[in-house]
Amino acid sequence: MRLTNIAHLRLPFGRLLSYQVTVGQLGAALPVSFDQRRHVGAGDRAGSWMALSFRLPAPVPRDQLSAAWLAVISRHGTLRSVFTPGEDGDPQLHEVAVHGGDWISHQLSPGQAVNDALREVLDVACSPYSQPSHRLCVLETAAGPTVIIAGDHAHGDMWSMLVLARDLLSALASVQAGMKPQLAPVPTFAEHTKSLTRVGPAPEKVHRRWAEVLAASGEVMPRFPLLLGPPTPTAERVEVREVLDVDDAAAFSAQAREEGVSTLSLVVSAMTAVTKDLAGVPLRAVFPVHSRYDAMWNDSVGWFITNSVLESADEDPRACAQAVREAVKLGNWPLQEVLTPWGGMPEAPGMFAISWLDLRRLPVRIDARGLDAQYVGASIQTDGVMLWFILNDSGLHLRCRYPDTEQARDHVGTWLDMLVARLSSAARASVGGKLRLGGRIYRVQRASRADVPAMVQLLSDDEIGGGREGAQIASYEASFDAIARDSSQYLAVVRDEAERIIGTMQLSIIPGLSRGGAARLQIEGLRVAAAQRSRGVGTAMLEWAHEHGRARGATLAQISTEQVRVRAQQFYSRLGYENTHVGLKRVL
Repeated sequence: MRLTNIAHLRLPFGRLLSYQVTVGQLGAALPVSFDQRRHVGAGDRAGSWMALSFRLPAPVPRDQLSAAWLAVISRHGTLRSVFTPGEDGDPQLHEVAVHGGDWISHQLSPGQAVNDALREVLDVACSPYSQPSHRLCVLETAAGPTVIIAGDHAHGDMWSMLVLARDLLSALASVQAGMKPQLAPVPTFAEHTKSLTRVGPAPEKVHRRWAEVLAASGEVMPRFPLLLGPPTPTAERVEVREVLDVDDAAAFSAQAREEGVSTLSLVVSAMTAVTKDLAGVPLRAVFPVHSRYDAMWNDSVGWFITNSVLESADEDPRACAQAVREAVKLGNWPLQEVLTPWGGMPEAPGMFAISWLDLRRLPVRIDARGLDAQYVGASIQTDGVMLWFILNDSGLHLRCRYPDTEQARDHVGTWLDMLVARLSSAARASVGGKLRLGGRIYRVQRASRADVPAMVQLLSDDEIGGGREGAQIASYEASFDAIARDSSQYLAVVRDEAERIIGTMQLSIIPGLSRGGAARLQIEGLRVAAAQRSRGVGTAMLEWAHEHGRARGATLAQISTEQVRVRAQQFYSRLGYENTHVGLKRVL
């Protein structure tokens, strides 16, 4: 899923509409969480929202969309609550009834970008004290609508946005089938807030560790270790970087497993090293952690995020893993009690925060690629640095927001450049791309166009290939170009220590409906150079291929080979492949 902000959001040109629901009178008072009070207490302002956009493949009547959205609102209590300023300025939260409303058409001014028009709508509709502070928007085009679900941060987090999109799609499918949406009620965020009041005081060691980290940061929350310019909010600069593609991300994760740590810990190791190199200090940052401490909250919507602090002085991956574990433990206690000595969260200009979300591990899924789903942040003024990492099936992505000053562009930009370079280098050098056989090390990597002649030579070097391979090299290069454009294909080459290509194979991930919707790994064209055969190279290549398939969701591997290749069949059989099917082919 792409991680972006409203200025960089990819939107089609179309008619912009939003669905404005009707809100009833204030009802029962609800508990306000520590983070909600801090966020809403800052007052109405532009840019306090977050959103998720996705495209539907065909036009949808507006009444069907509004019916589905009302079903989503009915399911999630936080969407049926509003904030009001109390007499002392302290935000108050109340239940409200939410009913159907009207579609509003938002006209674009001459020369106005769709992104700017959408931003204007959301800045008003999704501010902290709006009633309600969420909005469903649609960009209608002939090909189908782009849907934007947005809400003030006080009522949601990034996990919640996925829940809302999934539930809207589910409800819409029911409506389109002529049925009433059946979305069962889930526990509300207000119930979660209430449950935290029953948690006892944090242990003394937790208080002591918080005090140590804040003292090292000047008695405030951790700040970016390099100068950012004047300590006043200024227009933001947002950088969106594709840090690791799916191949490098898999290799990086394999290295983390080799080190016995999480992928996050290995990223923290890189950030620790870069911070030490540039600033000569440990990595210290605000570290948001989710508070869905029980599976009962997995399908709920709300601000299930609390802040912790991360301090990492040693770039050794195991030390970084310990630092991450400590940060998670420090965030397991209600902040209101922990931060009492500072009178609340001691914010300061330059605050540095690092957020991490591994979408592959969440119990909530949507077809992000098929829907062209995008996480969307608002445009704001800022005096701090905020990093968001997203790890998903297409790789590791990063969004960074910082003040648009000359110093910040220089210092944050350099920090990011060094971090991305370090992560990319670590992925390329990782065990994820290596085959170790005895005292030798081979490397597996995605083939380039320049590798085509060597691969054709390998395909020709046997009793069958010698008779059927022989087309002009341009034909093979055209096929290579088609393969390279298909993200489900991995055309691999294996190199020895002298950079000679000694093996090749084509790996294809094939989604399917059978076997409960299982994805398959198809292995084709596995060849090893004659001089390297009977040394275990082929076995190591297959084991690497299996890991490649598992990392991409495949649960079954399949290989086809000619009947005359008896030795190949025996080889595959030794590795657990069973001859359970009959393969049929015909020339077209």
